[in-house]
Amino acid sequence: MSILRSSDDLEETTPKRAGLRRRTVIEWILVVAIALLVSLLVRTYAFQTFYIPSGSMEPTLQIGDRIVVSKLSVEFGTIHRGDVLVFKAPARVLSACGDDVADLVKRVIGLPGDHLTSKGNTIFVNGHALNQPWTHVEPLGKSIGNVTVPANSYFMMGDNEPSSCDSRYWGTVPRSSIIGKAFVRIWPLSRVGFI
Repeated sequence: MSILRSSDDLEETTPKRAGLRRRTVIEWILVVAIALLVSLLVRTYAFQTFYIPSGSMEPTLQIGDRIVVSKLSVEFGTIHRGDVLVFKAPARVLSACGDDVADLVKRVIGLPGDHLTSKGNTIFVNGHALNQPWTHVEPLGKSIGNVTVPANSYFMMGDNEPSSCDSRYWGTVPRSSIIGKAFVRIWPLSRVGFI
């Protein structure tokens, strides 16, 4: 059995199809625009990925690792000694280390108000030897003078202590320069895991 359509039916279907196509295209444009906006908001305010270009944080982070940083944990949380942070490089990094980098990743050693010094390979915080339960490379390398960490600032060091150009060279990092806490390594796949 075949159904015959009149020319009036065909004229009526063509505008409906064109309208349906137009609606589908508009819906897809909206979906893509919303996805891009959400992605931009997440990257700007919540999480961001970073590439590790140097060995200053070895063995914790190695050259070529990719990490995810939580911006919210700094914005709404507390920074603790031992946290691994990504921050905007202080201006003195170029003159002290010869590195022209925008961002650095280091570990928090000193909190606001702490007094730091070192003797041999031991770091002292407020007169007590620093317990470093994280993996790190010794010898200490450049010693820490007598440093009192200013308010709203942090003393940062790389885990590869003898090869890290850090707060021992260019001073403390203000909280306003901190981008976020590194919390997971996502590349290479063989090293995926929490930091």
